[in-house]
Amino acid sequence: MLIKSEKDFFSGLMFTIVGGAFAFGATTYNIGTGARMGPGYFPLLLGIVLAILGMIITAQALISGRPGGDKIGAFAWRPLCFIIGANLLFGVLLGGLPSIGVPAMGLIVAIYGLTLVASLAGERFNFKEVLIVATVLALMSYGAFIMLLKLQFPVWPTFITG
Repeated sequence: MLIKSEKDFFSGLMFTIVGGAFAFGATTYNIGTGARMGPGYFPLLLGIVLAILGMIITAQALISGRPGGDKIGAFAWRPLCFIIGANLLFGVLLGGLPSIGVPAMGLIVAIYGLTLVASLAGERFNFKEVLIVATVLALMSYGAFIMLLKLQFPVWPTFITG
């Protein structure tokens, strides 16, 4: 068999594809220069670095390791569903779904929802630890995005703020 480590080969291939897609998508934005970076500059560089890293990992999977080693195990459906669900819930809670009448709940509620659902992806669940992590994330996000960067999006539910 040509592939010596299936795990490394397919993860490297995934990195290459995702990095290439990000780099390609970033070209639709203004790239700018090193001195005056545009909104596409960082995603372009990050995508290129990720794609190069993926190519290196893929090449190493073909070169090193024992033949037939590092097989891909069973697909982890539970963590995948909870992580994707947590991100979808975050988006819905943050901005709402006006088309079906769901109001925006804001950043703080969205972070608590994201953290609670994502924590269900793990093997063990400790509600107290999850609340502590969610509180720290909420405070840091509020400080970074609202206070420092002054981004304009809802922090609290719309029925509270008016």
